[in-house]
Formats: sequence, structure tokens, C-alpha cells
Amino acid sequence: MSGMTALLAQAAELRLLRPLDVQFAQLLADDDYPARLLLAACLSAEAGDGHVCLPLTQLSRDNLFNGRHEELAHAIWQAAGEPQDWHAELSDWPALHSHDRAAPIVLSENRLYLHRLWHHEGQVARFFQSQATAQQFASEQVREVLDQLFGIAPDNWQKIAAAVALTQKTAVISGGPGTGKTTTVAKLLAALIRLSGDALRIQLAAPTGKAAARLTESLGKALQKLPVSEAERLRFPAEATTLHRLLGAQPETQRLRYHAGNPLHLDVLVVDEASMVDLGMMANLIAALPPQARVIFLGDRDQLASVEAGAVLGDICRCAEAGYSAARALQLSEITGCAVAGNDEHSAPPVRDSICLLRKSYRFDANSGIGQLASAVNAGDAKAVEAALQAGFSDIARKPLNDAEAYQAMLAEIAAGYQPFLKLISQRADPAEIIAAFGRYQLLCALREGPFGVQGLNQRIEQKLMQLQLIRRPTGGSRWYQGRPVMVTRNDSALGLFNGDIGITLFDDEGLLKVFFPLPDGSIKAVQPSRLPTHDTAWAMTVHKSQGSEFDHTALVMPAQFLPVLTRELIYTAITRARKQLTLYSDESVFRRAVQLRTQRRSGLLERLSGE
Repeated sequence: MSGMTALLAQAAELRLLRPLDVQFAQLLADDDYPARLLLAACLSAEAGDGHVCLPLTQLSRDNLFNGRHEELAHAIWQAAGEPQDWHAELSDWPALHSHDRAAPIVLSENRLYLHRLWHHEGQVARFFQSQATAQQFASEQVREVLDQLFGIAPDNWQKIAAAVALTQKTAVISGGPGTGKTTTVAKLLAALIRLSGDALRIQLAAPTGKAAARLTESLGKALQKLPVSEAERLRFPAEATTLHRLLGAQPETQRLRYHAGNPLHLDVLVVDEASMVDLGMMANLIAALPPQARVIFLGDRDQLASVEAGAVLGDICRCAEAGYSAARALQLSEITGCAVAGNDEHSAPPVRDSICLLRKSYRFDANSGIGQLASAVNAGDAKAVEAALQAGFSDIARKPLNDAEAYQAMLAEIAAGYQPFLKLISQRADPAEIIAAFGRYQLLCALREGPFGVQGLNQRIEQKLMQLQLIRRPTGGSRWYQGRPVMVTRNDSALGLFNGDIGITLFDDEGLLKVFFPLPDGSIKAVQPSRLPTHDTAWAMTVHKSQGSEFDHTALVMPAQFLPVLTRELIYTAITRARKQLTLYSDESVFRRAVQLRTQRRSGLLERLSGE
């Protein structure tokens, strides 16, 4: 191994690249073309970090590896020939896609893509560009039904959101915690049922089992408050499912039961927690939609983007910043009675007319520290963040983690947080009651590894709970014990368990240890531990894995040193998992720096939505 290959291998040893990135580069080039090796390795690394593409303007000596290990970065840049014109380096490269040759890498508008991601981004852009008008209802009818369900007010954004979805086949409704997304969609579905003479096949879906169960529960509660007849109530969907279940994910394969050649059997689809939907899943979902389908995407554009590549909801919602077109604003004003402003900025993407951003939170009042802190973090306002933390709110607390004593105090508080749940187990309570109790307190981490990460804290929490005699680990080295919470990390459609599903280990009626999982329909499934797909202990979970969930008391642990993974979106997502109480374990300076760092997901979706 010599030349560029050796330097890239050195970068992989320092974790600046993954071994996979280096191997991918070696498949497409060799040391005779060092600049191509570097391009391929960086493109693969970008995809691994969740970026959809690599803008060639981003690739420079000073930007390489985000400024880390400058000496090695400069050596690699020099070995690549200090390229000035990347297009010249790409010329005649067999790995580059062209109109007459399919290849792994695509160059589009000065952005380099893996072919798969370029294809998916194109699918998504074309779908949201299409702006197909939905089934036409008479404006007078729509106005009457909306007035019945939402009342009459000049600035009811929930009503405007419903109007957007009633008049377009595709709608995107985004709002923060407590803005009433579920209430809005419940009333929207009631309006659709009331306006449609034919029976509608309505499906509800979310990215994870936990999010699907929460959607089922919250929509059921919202439905109870609606002024609908019993006949209308019976036409509502009974439960939500996961996107994987909806599409018919096949075990041990990438194949899906539903696709363009075998579309889904539905008329209306509601997708909750859309910020978690990555580019590939969005493309698969779009491909499986029947021509007549109406789709409503719900989510919070300010939350963490998906774990896999892309930030689809965030990119789409950026199109709303231009406001509605003048014609669309007039239409929405007429059918809602609300004052909707518009403009004739012709360069704005057409998809702006299919989006509604909910603006008012009904959950948090002026006395809510959680609400004020979430708002300040979302705005990146360090002074407002500090003011919220110092204001003496009873529902938020920040505690330092600056020494071993503080760390041990944190472990004691975490054990106390889980004690009510463990007490119910000792009292042989019903599994459903025990599962509900576990969801009232949850520890979240920014990292996976180390003493401040999921793996390290899960071990230390187990040790603390054993020390307090709240759990009993069996002899013989088995990891299974009564009370152990686990999170599934791989889909298993045969078992009906999917990535993100959480179960609690309990003795069944025959004295055997089983893992009890709540299902979206409210029932409980008991599974033998040996049959479970890949899983982790879940005393602590990452913030990413917590998306789609809410807990009465949420605790967030941040590492002692600042790392680039600590961003505004991560903290905002963690804060907004808390319903009633939030505890932050963090150094003040680390927290402040994280609030000021925004997540950047590189893609070309916004440009392609604009008709580039």
C-alpha cells in the first residue's frame, strides 16, 4: 500500500474516515488517480454522515476532515495534486454516470452524489414539485365544514393547515410541541369524511413503533372531543402502523411488498414524525402510493434529521419561508375566513403552497420553563437560554457534571427516576401498567459510547440498581433479568417487531422470562428473549432513538467535553421529549456551544424543488 491509498488508510485509523470509505474508493480508482481516490472516499464519508451529496465547492484543503488533523489533511491534499478544477479530475472517469453509461457516482450542478441517493432525491423532488390538486369540493361546503370543526377566528393556523390539505393531494404540516398537529389532523380527517360521499380508506403511519402507538393514542383522544356522529367516528382509522409495516418490509432483505408495481390500498395517508423519515424511505413511500392518494406529512422541522441520509422535512419546509403565492393566499382566505398573506415571488418553489407552519403552542404557558427553554434553544439565543435556566422554573433543572462526585449523584437520581417502575414489578402489577410506568421517566444521551454515552451509562445504571437491590442479575453471566428494558435495533416483520420498539423483561404466568412489547392497537406481545432480533438495553437511549416518544420526566446527559455531534437540533429534540419535567446534566460551556451549533445536512433537494 502506498501513495494516496496509504494516506487514506491512515485517516481511517484516526477515524477521520471509515474503512468502508477507503474500500469504496479503492473499488473506483487507484494510486494512479489520487484525486479520484480522495473524491470517492470523501463522498462515501459524506453519505455515512447523513449528507445526500458532496458539493465540490466544499472540498478544499482547509475543509478536509472539518479542520481536524491538519498535518495529515494537508499531506492528503498535496498527494492529490492540490486540485483546482475538480471537473477536470472527473473527466473520462468510468465511475461517473452519464446519459449513455450507468455508474456509481453522479455529478449534478456541481454536486457529487452516490447514484442511489441522486435517484431518490430526484423522485422526492418530482413528487413534491407536481402540486397536483386534490378532489375538488365546493368552496362553500369546505368553509362550512371548517367553521363547524375549527370555529371562526382571524388567525387560526390549524384551520389554515386543514384547508391546505383539503385542497392539495400532498400537504406538509410542521409545528413544535403543543402546536396541535394531532388535533389538526383529527379535525382534517373529520372534514374529509364529512365532505367525501364515498368511503375513504385512511391509513396512519409513523417511522417507529413508539411513534405509531403515540399517534394512535393521541388521535383517539382528539377524536373523543370532536363534534362528529357515530357513523363518522366509525370511519376513522383505529390504529397507526410503522412505515416498515405499511410498506411490507421483508426480513433479511431490502425488498418491500408494496412498490410502484404493487401500490398501497389507500385513499388517504397520514405520516407523523416526518422529520425522522430519511430520503430512501421517503422515496420508497412515494413510489408505493396509488395515483389517487392524498398524503399529509406531520412533523417538527426543527427536530433532529433522520439517522440515515437526508433532512427531507427540513428542506421542504424551507420553501415555506417565501410565504404563499398570491392566488393561493386568496383561496385559503376565502375557505377559512382567516387573514392569509401572499406574494408573487415567482422564483419561490411551487411546493410552498402545500405547506403550513403551525405557530402557537397550546401545551406550554408563560410559566413553563420547558417551553421557554425549547424556544430559546431553537432560536439559538444563548442569552435567552441562560435566562430560562436561571429563572427558577420548577419544571427544568441543569446540574453540572464536573467531577466523580457529581457523576455518582447523577446515577443516584437516575435510579430514583426508575424506582416507581421497578416498584410496580416487585408488586407483580399488570404488564401494561408496568410498560406505561417505564415511559414516564427516560434518560437520553448525545453519544453511544463512553461514560456519558448509552453503553457506559446502561452498565453503570445496572450496577447502581443492583447495589440498591432494585434489580437482581442472575448468576452465570446471563444478561437477562426481570425489569430489563430493551430496544429493538433491527426490523423483524415475522415477529412484528421493528427498529425502535421498546419492551420490558418480566416473568410470565408460568415463571418464564419474556419480553413484553406494547403494540399499536394497545395489546401486549410477549416474546422469548432468544427469539428477539438485535437489541440494546434501554435504561439510557440516544436522543435520535427517542424521537417519536414523550416522557413525563426527561433527563439529558451531555459529555464533559464539547464534540461536533452536540448541536442545537439535538438539544431541542431532547427538551421537547419532556412533558412535565426536564433535567439537564451538562457543563455550562458545553451546553452553550451546542446551542450555537446548527446541524448541516448537505443535499440538493431545495434547489431541485426550485426547478433547477
